[in-house]
Amino acid sequence: MLLVGGLLPAQQQTQMNTQAPIYERNSFLDKVTRPYREVDIEPIRLGNSGRLESLLRAGRLYLTLQDAIALAIENNLDVELQRYGPMISQASLQRALAGGLLRGVPPTIQQGAQSAQSQAIGSSTGGTGGGSGATGASGAGGGGASGGTGGTVITATGTALQNLDPVWVSTMSFGHSTRPQSNTITTGLTAIAFNSQNFSNAVQKSWLTGTTASLGWNMTGVSSNNPLNDINPSRSGNFQLQVSQRLLQGFGISVNNRNIRIAKNNMKVSDLQFQLQLITTVSAVQNLYWDLVSFNEDLKVKQQALALAQKLYEDNKKQVEIGTLAPIEIVSAEAQVARRQQELLQSETVLLQQETILKNALSRTGVLSPTIAEARIVPMDKIKLPESEPVSPLKDLYDEAMQNRPDLEQTRINIENAKIGLKGSRSQLLPSLDIQANLQNNGLAGTGNMLPLPGGRPPVPDRVDPFFVGNYGRVLGQLFRRNFPDYSVGFQLNIPIRNRSAQADMTLDTLNLRQSELQQQKQLNQLRVDISNAMIALQQARARFNAAQKERVLQEQTLEAEQKKYALGASTVFFVIQYQRDLAQAQANEVVALGSYAKAEVELQRVMGLTLKNNNINLTEAMAGRVSQGPSALPPEGATR
Repeated sequence: MLLVGGLLPAQQQTQMNTQAPIYERNSFLDKVTRPYREVDIEPIRLGNSGRLESLLRAGRLYLTLQDAIALAIENNLDVELQRYGPMISQASLQRALAGGLLRGVPPTIQQGAQSAQSQAIGSSTGGTGGGSGATGASGAGGGGASGGTGGTVITATGTALQNLDPVWVSTMSFGHSTRPQSNTITTGLTAIAFNSQNFSNAVQKSWLTGTTASLGWNMTGVSSNNPLNDINPSRSGNFQLQVSQRLLQGFGISVNNRNIRIAKNNMKVSDLQFQLQLITTVSAVQNLYWDLVSFNEDLKVKQQALALAQKLYEDNKKQVEIGTLAPIEIVSAEAQVARRQQELLQSETVLLQQETILKNALSRTGVLSPTIAEARIVPMDKIKLPESEPVSPLKDLYDEAMQNRPDLEQTRINIENAKIGLKGSRSQLLPSLDIQANLQNNGLAGTGNMLPLPGGRPPVPDRVDPFFVGNYGRVLGQLFRRNFPDYSVGFQLNIPIRNRSAQADMTLDTLNLRQSELQQQKQLNQLRVDISNAMIALQQARARFNAAQKERVLQEQTLEAEQKKYALGASTVFFVIQYQRDLAQAQANEVVALGSYAKAEVELQRVMGLTLKNNNINLTEAMAGRVSQGPSALPPEGATR
């Protein structure tokens, strides 16, 4: 009746607003059935954000570093994967609140894409490094290993947890049974037949204190062909309350709520893991972007080198035609042109590969869209070298990194979870001592037996006490008046003789905790090393760039002087070609040094945990996958690469 009553308002609402989905209604039926229906989860999103299309014009994707970071936040699939982590942790918390086992936090941090690095800039063409190769998620090594770090996978150890959700059990049965009799003197029957109906309801609930209680109500109706029963048919029933309390093993809130506390901590771990994935992905995109800038600069260097070689070839060709130069000199100049063309082709190939890798990192569907696949990326930012780096003591840098690195906080929470889990293993060592109390009220009613007595004697219905004459109402009255109560209290003690399994679990969990504590110290030690190495790498990158810049200036002056000598007949084509090669190499080295500085700066930010802060990344927006800052303005029409 309650279900039907709840259904009627829902039907009326459907007629008033047929477009409202049923799961959005607040009807009684919806409330009753909600725990038994699956939760609606949105399908995965494969559409790119509108930012990507807004940056396209005339087959070119005009991209600033901030736009690249914003596109990675909105579209990168590694970041999107981690957005499910908090939802998984929320579901695990719900499971723990019901007394279920934990299923852990997905532990993997995906490393970013690697840059195109088939060859190195300088010797010929290629990349300036490996994209996110230095973005080790744990901070323990900083290498380019795949995989990563993450949360703890929980196993079921320690004392067993009870179901904290109340459970309602209802049964109804109808039966018939026949019992042949070996003695017919008392009843005069060779078989006694019974018809029975049984209806019972019970609700059971456990609490974090280790207490379990169940309340039941049973009603039974029996009719038989036995003439000796005073009441036939009869109705009986009882109310029963059973309470059990753990006194040793499994006693205490701190033991029984350990999974709930761990699940709440894992929600923090999921947030930290998303933050760590965001840092890893943003660092990788920054490296990819600066590599793309370096590849474009390297392409310009190769174009300039080809132009110089082409000019030398044309000049030599003219001199051979007027007879002022031997024809063999054309061969050397032409060979130099061919070499520069090959280097230019290789540089263009690496640049195209890098653009493909970057577009795949910034799009949910990669290069599936022809518009995205065919668009050429135009990086709008250039690598800028600051006048100087701020000098801070390593201790201050270490303290700052301790506050900002999410993986360090994640490790601390995992150790805290391990200590919480030890309470369950420690409780498992104790014997099991439970106190049990039972309270039951009984009732009986029916009508006088109208079957003839053995020997053909007439029935005597008046022999039944009027207190028991009645139906189920009479039984309920007796139950509530507690006319026929039962009481019992008991203890149950289980003592494992050797208890080896519990001792082994406690030992293993303690040893795992000790290993985690050592790993934490190792991580802190490595943090100091990473900060020191990152600072050294940044300083060396600056010194390398200064040296490469000076070398390039000197090589330009040397080539200019040699070309003047060659024009006056005081030098040869061989020396001019050699100095052209040296200049091209010096220019390439300068590009490499500048790119290395940009990536060293990215690595220092990652090691310090400042990647998100320095790039003005809002975690709330990142979790939602929508960056409020709009795309950068496109350059004026007619602008060239």
